[in-house]
Amino acid sequence: MYKFLPLVSSSTKATLTINNFEAGGDGGGPSECDNQHHSDIDPIEALSIGWYNHGKRCLKDINICGNGKSVSTKVVDKCDSTIRCDFDHSYPNNIVYALKIV
Repeated sequence: MYKFLPLVSSSTKATLTINNFEAGGDGGGPSECDNQHHSDIDPIEALSIGWYNHGKRCLKDINICGNGKSVSTKVVDKCDSTIRCDFDHSYPNNIVYALKIV
């Protein structure tokens, strides 16, 4: 775990992790940006806190690129790398949680 805001940049490669943002899903409580749960058909994601940038990317569209494809998604939540983000992978600073649709 980090004891400070982990540094990321536009050149930091992300690790995409599939998540569920519906009520009762593995995404936990309501999303940080709009205090709502989201359907599993919405192209949304949660960013590690370095990219989340104190909420400055809330509800903004970003492009996720990989395997020669690109998709536009909306930022609705953060994955707090300083306390709980992705325990299974030792709390990396480059996690993007997204729905399977992404």
